[in-house]
Amino acid sequence: MQLPLSYGPPALTVSSFTEQLTGLLLDNFSDVWIAGECSGVKQAPSGHWYFTLKDDGAQLRCACFKQNAMRLRVKPTEGMAILARGRIEVYAARGDYQLIVEAIEPQGLGALQAAFELLKKKLKAEGLFEAARKRPLPEHPARVGIVTSSSGAAIQDMLNVLARRAPGLHIRLYPAQVQGEFAVEQIVRGVEYFSKSGWADVVIVGRGGGSIEDLWAFNEEAVARAIAASSVPVVSAVGHETDFTIADFVADLRAPTPSAAAELVTQYAVQRPKRLESVESHLVRAMQLRLSRASDRLGRQGIARAQLLVRLRLNRLAQRFDDLDSRLRRGDLRLKLREAKERELRLAARLEHAMRLRLNRARPRVERVESSLRQLGPLAVLDRGYAIVLADGKAVKEPPAAESELDVRVAGGRFRAVTY
Repeated sequence: MQLPLSYGPPALTVSSFTEQLTGLLLDNFSDVWIAGECSGVKQAPSGHWYFTLKDDGAQLRCACFKQNAMRLRVKPTEGMAILARGRIEVYAARGDYQLIVEAIEPQGLGALQAAFELLKKKLKAEGLFEAARKRPLPEHPARVGIVTSSSGAAIQDMLNVLARRAPGLHIRLYPAQVQGEFAVEQIVRGVEYFSKSGWADVVIVGRGGGSIEDLWAFNEEAVARAIAASSVPVVSAVGHETDFTIADFVADLRAPTPSAAAELVTQYAVQRPKRLESVESHLVRAMQLRLSRASDRLGRQGIARAQLLVRLRLNRLAQRFDDLDSRLRRGDLRLKLREAKERELRLAARLEHAMRLRLNRARPRVERVESSLRQLGPLAVLDRGYAIVLADGKAVKEPPAAESELDVRVAGGRFRAVTY
């Protein structure tokens, strides 16, 4: 409404001007995005949010009413850098223009965190984080693939740990950028290379520590899906212990650091020598007991040569196990103890067979010796009509000097006689 004046142009009331200004703002700023830092954030009992967006040169009052605030994915907090979407209106009671906020998106780190949470939620819903799909690491890997930068500290740390804990392990590096424009593409290619080639028994994917931006390649969906689709178990080793990436959730195992990943891959290799020594000791004791029993059995049968043969075999077997122990200590990780046990069983069977064969062959010779001894003995002469005369238990070779009682033994028995 215009008021008449005594002089000059007609004037507008404050309310009329404000109404016209509101119309102009709505026509030109009904849907805008404005970037700034939140200040003076408060939530009224009504559920409405009020705050100010500011930058180095200006500030803008903002209001987010309850019906919109309930739908916000990110709530405003003091000092948060945001992108606010809404319309510009005039709050007539104070004569202030303000942004009526309908949506908020975080800027910078906030935006990255929001993207992280969205992808995490999406992949979790698909079941890519489920423990049931995670595969255990191989106990005795012979070949380890690594996807990381060839010039970073992470690869040196991993190589040092692997060489110390599992000497002789085959390692193949697929060099890849771990941050920057081509990082995602190269990491995906590295994972797919080991998955398709089948060369590696296990793969480590990772890098050293850094900011969230530095680690972001491992939060990309393409990297996560390549790891999930890998035909080879994958260990994720990104950053420091407190850093978590999407790759960590999808991988078969998450390691807090690259060095820890190398330790996890070789955890069974460190335990193997002790287990092998225990198995070796058990086998030696078992064979010694078996051979000792076989030796006792042959000893009872009086076959000295068979006993000697057993001792020779035992000595050779002991030498063989000394050689086995030496090979184990040199890092011969491919030695198969099952083959050694099978050879021991076959050797024991062959020894027992050889002993039985020698016994059977010796039996006729023993019988012939016994027959010869019987024919040459004095008792065989009695069968031809001779007699043995005994006096006081001794054979009589000359006639006694005085009358005495004699004991006469013939083939059919014995009787007494008296001299005169």
